[in-house]
Amino acid sequence: MEHLKTDRLILRTLEMSDGLVIEQKVGDYEVAKSLLTIPYPYPKGGAERFIEQTKAAVLLGSLLLYGIVHKDKNELIGMIHLKMNGDHLRGELGYWIEKEEWGKGYGTEAAEAVMEYGFNHRGLHRIFAQAFTDNPASTRVMEKIGMTFEGTLRNHVKKGKEFKDLAVYGKVYQ
Repeated sequence: MEHLKTDRLILRTLEMSDGLVIEQKVGDYEVAKSLLTIPYPYPKGGAERFIEQTKAAVLLGSLLLYGIVHKDKNELIGMIHLKMNGDHLRGELGYWIEKEEWGKGYGTEAAEAVMEYGFNHRGLHRIFAQAFTDNPASTRVMEKIGMTFEGTLRNHVKKGKEFKDLAVYGKVYQ
């Protein structure tokens, strides 16, 4: 999988050695509470299992999965993925950034790079993303990268014991 570079970031393939760092950063309650598939507390060894389980999809080309690395610090600060459906030429974008780096534009920078790659190098026609409606920072990232609000899916998913609404954003290649 090709690495992507932006002004401040390198988006690279995840390595097994990233596991402990990922566990610490995504295991922060403030990060985990806004991610549907991330449990809290995050299980020991869970990141290594995740990396191993996603290898096949990455190799098949149905998933782009990157560690977001800060160029200056050479430190993993988050993850971003694009799950692709080749039959419909669409991809679903998802991302997280560690709490200490919130508000600095890294999520937007990474999402913009992956979206551009999906459209221009993977031939996608549509890219969409979803976020809990109580996560305005994530919906702001979607807006900044040119996605359009398409609607709210009411009580669409269950996080822990609570049903959550999802805001859906999308962009069509032009």
